[in-house]
Amino acid sequence: MMLGTHGLGAGELLSLFGHFLLLSLLSIGGAITTAPDMHRYLAKEHGWISDLDFTASVAIAQAAPGPNVLFVAVLGWNVAGVLGMLATLAGILLPSALLAVAASRWGEARKDAPVVRAFTHGLAPLTLGLLLATGWVLAEPNRGHPGAMALTAVTAVVMWRTRIAPIWLVAAGALAGALGFA
Repeated sequence: MMLGTHGLGAGELLSLFGHFLLLSLLSIGGAITTAPDMHRYLAKEHGWISDLDFTASVAIAQAAPGPNVLFVAVLGWNVAGVLGMLATLAGILLPSALLAVAASRWGEARKDAPVVRAFTHGLAPLTLGLLLATGWVLAEPNRGHPGAMALTAVTAVVMWRTRIAPIWLVAAGALAGALGFA
């Protein structure tokens, strides 16, 4: 991992913070749903982090105990060290937290209103689409490897159809990788 080797200036850090502020408002279903745009912004548009470092950052943070949003801090760290970590994490947390508090108070007072029920039911397909886009971006480094793609497909089906704890699938993937299958 790059460990924040880019010396971003104040303007670039402000831009990073601003971009993650905007992503916060799109992170329906969690910050992970905006990973494709984070990848586009950090790796493709600015080249601050490689595709492999992006995927590794997400994987490391998701494997660690704690909230799923930790991957945003790891990405920020890899882009610009402590200041990058603060910019990305504050950017992704502030707007969504404030909006969530306000919306939940408003929605709780009107939970039986048809518009509130329609809105909450409409979020499910949106969240599913964002999660599928995230999976597509995270699979990018391995798309040319049939074993890795097969393992990804099997993992998705097992997660969908069973109650097996994800840690067992992570362990199976690690074993397949160690044996050279993925």
